[in-house]
Amino acid sequence: MCDSANAAGRGLTVGETPPAYREPEEADASGSGEPAGEVRRRRKGGFPPLPEPLAVPVIDNHTHFDVRDGAVTVPIGEALDAAEAAGVRGAVQVGTDLESSRFTAAVVEQDPRLLGAVALHPNDAPLLAEGGTLDDALSEIEHLAAGDRIRALGETGLDYFRTGEEGRGGQLRSFRAHIDIAKRLDKALQIHDREAHDDVVATLLSDGAPDRVVLHCFSGDADLARVCNEQGWFMSFAGTVTFRNAANLREALLVADPGLVLVETDAPFLTPHPHRGRPNASYVMPNTVRAMAEVVGSGVDALCSRLTANTEAVYGSWDAP
Repeated sequence: MCDSANAAGRGLTVGETPPAYREPEEADASGSGEPAGEVRRRRKGGFPPLPEPLAVPVIDNHTHFDVRDGAVTVPIGEALDAAEAAGVRGAVQVGTDLESSRFTAAVVEQDPRLLGAVALHPNDAPLLAEGGTLDDALSEIEHLAAGDRIRALGETGLDYFRTGEEGRGGQLRSFRAHIDIAKRLDKALQIHDREAHDDVVATLLSDGAPDRVVLHCFSGDADLARVCNEQGWFMSFAGTVTFRNAANLREALLVADPGLVLVETDAPFLTPHPHRGRPNASYVMPNTVRAMAEVVGSGVDALCSRLTANTEAVYGSWDAP
């Protein structure tokens, strides 16, 4: 069980930002030549306070510990301690290119609270294809994915928001290669799908999806949720489900099979309400979980139990071998 006493036992206080995530004090930063007003502005918009911990622990199934925010660099162990104090007992560290995938393969061997996913992000794939290095990069991803604590290929997929028509061929080629690797290695597939729902679905159906598919940061509507229900694909909801303008996500969550729902932070991005716009972290995830429970009319503890069971159904056990 995780509660306020658990947080206090780790030297953390509910309602205060964990020490490791705090911005440098103004006096410390002034030596860098940064204007004092700018330091105050950044500190006001820094990492959110520690929320009331979840009583039943959950797992953050998509986060980026290698992506740092500003001047704050948090050691992995301290980041996971803060998450655990909030009732987030583990996480999936996700790679998006060769550098972050190498980082992921190394760091998951250092702490049993971490599992990993490795991939080439769909926005990077066209650049690699244009440079003639996509095949070599995919070969290294496959090598990294073979590790026991790497449980998924991701994040891969299609992104029509940042990549134009000229790059879609490279994206699709990379996506299909990741699908193939996931099936051959019996790994889950974490999908990045931005403004490309129809083509993501069509590709999975035409190529044959792996046994375990996760639509990371689910961004569709109730119709896409119904497709996922039919296919047995998992839908991972992030802080976006708490945004006031995201009625489509809440409608999708209501339609989603409860046995196919996951939760994530995508930290340091997509910070949930009421801290939208500030950097995100795994310890902030209770805000998203409580909002999800309110949407589906569930008790928070019951939802946490279901989320953890679903997450382990996708990625397996977090226990060290």
